Amino acid sequence: MTAIPAYHEWRATAADPAFTEWLRSAAEPDWSAVIDHPFATAIIRGEADMRRYLVQDFQFVDSFTALLGAAVATAESFESRARIGRFLGQIAADTERGYFHRALTALGAGTGPAKPEPVTEEFLSLMDETRRSQRYPLILTVLCVAEWTYLGWASRAEFPLPENFIHREWIELHSGPEFAGWVAFLRDELDRIGPSLAEEEQAEVLGLFRRATELERRFFDMAAG
Repeated sequence: MTAIPAYHEWRATAADPAFTEWLRSAAEPDWSAVIDHPFATAIIRGEADMRRYLVQDFQFVDSFTALLGAAVATAESFESRARIGRFLGQIAADTERGYFHRALTALGAGTGPAKPEPVTEEFLSLMDETRRSQRYPLILTVLCVAEWTYLGWASRAEFPLPENFIHREWIELHSGPEFAGWVAFLRDELDRIGPSLAEEEQAEVLGLFRRATELERRFFDMAAG
């Protein structure tokens, strides 16, 4: 990845000076590679072989839930804690967990332990390291990459969605007004906090954002391979 100017330098000439736009632009070309990934396109078309992909993605549920819990604990206001807590409740309830159980059963995979692929292990380590940091800006960064990239590719889907519930419901879980509102909240939090961070902290957030985006791209590469 190429170097990028510090945020205060970049925003002086940027059309959109939002902190998250600085992060996103710095994550190119991996960012666009995730949004437009051939595997994401195959999901949208209802053509993707979802078995390996969902088996590996299911490995993230526990660490992602723990990361959301850390976000609740380290958020700076009750309003932020409540917003994150509502989404955490959806993850822990049958909305997403139920999808995994039905989809993996239909694919003949089950929900028992599975050997993580190397990229899955790297992503799990990233989530766990970030959770242990107990630093809200870093936690927000990983959450923002995970959710914003998925909103990006899933929002490309057009109606009618695929008939197979495995593809259709996965798209629905990561698109629509409710999910878009959740992503907007994460971005708003980073846009509020990011500009006031010290320059070295901004650079740390940037490095983490780029690393997480690269892992998202490599995860799709794994699924497609």
